[in-house]
Amino acid sequence: MPEYSAFKVELTDHIAHVQINRPEKANAMDAAFWTEIIEIFQWIDDTDAVRAVVISGAGRHFSAGIDLALLASVASQLGKDVGRNARQLRRTILRMQASFNAVDQCRKPVLAAIHGYCIGGAIDLVSACDMRYCSSDAQFSIKEIDMGMAADVGTLQRLPRIIGDGLLRELAYTGRWVDAEEAQRIGLVNRVYAEPQTLLEGVFAIAREIAGKSPLAVAGTKAMLGYMRDHRVDDGLDYIATWNAAMLQSEDLRIAMAAHMSKQAPTFAD
Repeated sequence: MPEYSAFKVELTDHIAHVQINRPEKANAMDAAFWTEIIEIFQWIDDTDAVRAVVISGAGRHFSAGIDLALLASVASQLGKDVGRNARQLRRTILRMQASFNAVDQCRKPVLAAIHGYCIGGAIDLVSACDMRYCSSDAQFSIKEIDMGMAADVGTLQRLPRIIGDGLLRELAYTGRWVDAEEAQRIGLVNRVYAEPQTLLEGVFAIAREIAGKSPLAVAGTKAMLGYMRDHRVDDGLDYIATWNAAMLQSEDLRIAMAAHMSKQAPTFAD
């Protein structure tokens, strides 16, 4: 397993634990973060032994968002020509968007375990995950509005499908804080745990349950759900018919049926 400066990555029992590992900086997202997360999720996608992913943060907080030192560095590279500045900024934003697209487009389910602060860019990150869970101390804020900017790496595009358009607008326009109880009530998180340790235990239990299913069936389910974000129902039905014309011939189906009949836990190949 490669060493990373912004992350710690472990693989145990088919679950990849991707931990943001800058606790002394509240896991703020520095320059290394944006390149390393693409490498990590490429490895996850390419590694058949990985069947589910848990993202968490080391220390007291999940993440305080984009490192202000990184923003200052980007600003320092700008010159006097507005056109060239715009071109450079656009390329930078697209590169950062690609980092969270890698999470969103991962073939394996990605579960976010959130404690403490989840601010700004951290909201963009968890919006790209399949499911979100938090501990009772979690606090969320779309903080970009207070920095004089619009969030630009995924929150405004993905979160309306998670919590609804009207509420997303309120949170994005005001930047107000959302606590754990409200986060669950509005559907931002699936479940709230008492403390960070029970949060991790609970999320890993869910990940283990997913990892015990047919990896082909899980990948197919995620692919169909992703497809339906941008297509009509009839398109989706046609696509799943084509997909399952191949996948229903998998050995996994026979194994699952036999296990169900014998009331025993199935074991699937990677």
